[in-house]
Amino acid sequence: MPLENRRMPRKLNPMRVLIAGTVFLAILPSLASAEPPPSGQGALRQMNDSFAGVFEKVSPAVVVIESKSPAPAAIPGLPQGLEFFLQNPDGSPAREHPNVGTGFLFRPDGHILTNFHVVENGGAISVKLHDGRKFPATLVGGDARSDVAVLKIEGDHFPVVLLGDSDAVRVGEFAFAIGTPMELPYSFTVGVVSAKGRSLQIGGGYEFIQTDASINPGNSGGPLCDIEGRVVGINALISGTNRGLGFSLPINTAKDIAEQLMAKGRVVRPWLGIGISGIEESAYLQRLFPGVPKGVVVSSIEEGAPAESSDLQAGDVILKVDGTEVAMASDLQHEILSKKIGQKVRLDVWRSGRTARIEVRTGEQPNPLVRVSTKAQRRNLLKTPSGAVRQPSSPGFTFRDADRDALQEFDIRRQAGGGVVVSQVEAGGPAAVAGLEPGDLITEAGGWPVLGKKDLEEVLKSASPDRGILLLIERSGSRTFVILKP
Repeated sequence: MPLENRRMPRKLNPMRVLIAGTVFLAILPSLASAEPPPSGQGALRQMNDSFAGVFEKVSPAVVVIESKSPAPAAIPGLPQGLEFFLQNPDGSPAREHPNVGTGFLFRPDGHILTNFHVVENGGAISVKLHDGRKFPATLVGGDARSDVAVLKIEGDHFPVVLLGDSDAVRVGEFAFAIGTPMELPYSFTVGVVSAKGRSLQIGGGYEFIQTDASINPGNSGGPLCDIEGRVVGINALISGTNRGLGFSLPINTAKDIAEQLMAKGRVVRPWLGIGISGIEESAYLQRLFPGVPKGVVVSSIEEGAPAESSDLQAGDVILKVDGTEVAMASDLQHEILSKKIGQKVRLDVWRSGRTARIEVRTGEQPNPLVRVSTKAQRRNLLKTPSGAVRQPSSPGFTFRDADRDALQEFDIRRQAGGGVVVSQVEAGGPAAVAGLEPGDLITEAGGWPVLGKKDLEEVLKSASPDRGILLLIERSGSRTFVILKP
């Protein structure tokens, strides 16, 4: 082999040899004393002990809840001698079926967290502990919107769960559920947190933790725990049975609601008082706002609501709340729910091709929310004196200037100063399909102010049948909009 292709050995450096030997001798004792890594069976045994430890730590504070419906009233006209058919052998009404769910003690004085739907029937509530003790329970307070309820049993020094931090939960972490599925108490299932921040169509704007730990009817109100046995959620919703889709209300949210229920007996929420729809959630809105890929459309503004005193208008598209983008209605609800009552909120909105920044201060949401009723005369459709429906003609409604006489005739509490009043709506016509009603006050059409009949007529002439026209209206003291497709 040619000399230039051979690899020549390097000459050893005595100093390097001395250093290497010293380092090896220094770490040799630690290598000798280090425990060998656990074998596969040992690792499984450690996991087995960890899982069993979660159940042993949490189950003493988990309770089985039975809520019985009130006894049914006697059936009128029931022949004498057939009453026993309405009773069980012990004399209880045969149709009195208990609603079975789960809950958990979170205070040693007997306070219990569960789902509101477990106890909402108003019947007698009983609670059974893991050690077999049984107690009658009283409802401290319930909130249907979040589906959270707080119960109380008499006593002290009860075992309690350790509440965790649901904000710190990570997708992929182990998740454990304890409950009473199919009336089988203290069933323990294991899975993972499969998603966070799920904004569902129900739940009033609250976000949920998604898990594939098996959750079935009867798990309602039970705890969702982490590997340390800390409760991170209340199991509340399922998608079918055994589909691997369960949803839990984060415990941080539940704690805030529970504290309000115990202190006030109700939940106080911030509120803007607007009706909303997400552009991404509606193909129709996507066609109506082709230049706005995402955002939340303000469909209406409640009379007397905080938004009414701001510059916000029906038809505005809210893009951001305090710098946070919102794409769906639930996104906006979640952002507003995170604010304090009376807090100033900055909204970035799109309006008629331009963006603007509007400030609105939150208020306290009425409970219950009382809406103004629409008068019966406003639901009347245009018919001939004989009762026959007239043939619709574009745009399917008649209107007049909003002068003093028109406002008085339709009982519109507003000073004269622009707009047109819808006087009649043809049954089956475009206006009826859009939802226009007699007595509606139109103040804007297609982004243009409507001061009188001529303004609206000009806009209607240039209307596109495909996209329609957005009409801002005032109805029963509230501002809203309709989409007219003439």
